[in-house]
Amino acid sequence: MQQSTLKKLSEALGISISTVSRALKDHPDISAATKLKVKELAAAMEYEPNSYAVLLRTRQSNVLGILVPTITNFFYDSFIAAVEDEARKYGYTVLIMQSGDSAATEVANMAIFRKHMVMGLFATVSIETDDFSHFKKMEDMDVPVVFFDRVPEEKGVHTVCLSDADAARIAAEAIIEKKKKNVLALFGHPHLSITKVRCKTFVETMNAQAPDAVVTVDYPEQAEPSEKIVLDALASPNPPDVIFCMGDLILIGVMRAIHQRNVKVPDDVAVIGISNGFIPTLFNPVVTYVETSGYKLGKQAFAQMLARLKGEPVAENVCIESMLVKGGSL
Repeated sequence: MQQSTLKKLSEALGISISTVSRALKDHPDISAATKLKVKELAAAMEYEPNSYAVLLRTRQSNVLGILVPTITNFFYDSFIAAVEDEARKYGYTVLIMQSGDSAATEVANMAIFRKHMVMGLFATVSIETDDFSHFKKMEDMDVPVVFFDRVPEEKGVHTVCLSDADAARIAAEAIIEKKKKNVLALFGHPHLSITKVRCKTFVETMNAQAPDAVVTVDYPEQAEPSEKIVLDALASPNPPDVIFCMGDLILIGVMRAIHQRNVKVPDDVAVIGISNGFIPTLFNPVVTYVETSGYKLGKQAFAQMLARLKGEPVAENVCIESMLVKGGSL
């Protein structure tokens, strides 16, 4: 049904357009009886206010932005689901944009967020991002930005992260407990702070608690290069007895290579990863992983955002604890 207009409502009721408008806004000068008649007819005629006009008048869009590298990732998908669930409870909607890990696209997306007057922004930075001025511009406009997952290393920003150091330490200690001696550790892009923290902690834990173990580090980031690295490693004279995967895309590539080589898990090679929890369940045996829940992160990020929108004092950096989920791969 075509959206009814204020004019149609005024003509049907025999009152002025301004009276109809004020009645819909609960203006104190309009009687309760008139307000009731206007609102009942508006509902019957499926009248909806011009949201753009309301936005220009109030500067309150009730829209929150979410910026991620891609939505085709179970971790970001579950983060978005959590934010949407919470946003709905508080009367907000969300606008989701993808950077494609391009700094230029990220900057262009920020312009779109500003155009739509988002009230707050959840952001994961792209691999290419070195300049954070476009995020600072949002803060300067009194639009709070909460970074999550991949976050800037600079001070003075609000971040909600998984406990990346703890996740790496838990994974390393699980490997040490199984007395593995030849470790292939695969990480994401070396430019990212999340990779730096996880790699540093993993290697330091291995060196401190298992000094006799050999740790080989590589940074494949995606499934295809992970697959190639593992195919080569398994064909070498001294193949790894355990493979650590920093994320789900790496894990997918690792398991492809293992299946191609027809090696047995965990008898021939053990596998452990850091994961949101879904991908490890797709394999037999189920892969042991350190849980880093995108859904839990989304819930915490929204709580942080809501507090900032209300002007409440909040900690700049919030971390969510990780836990080991045992499968049959280690």
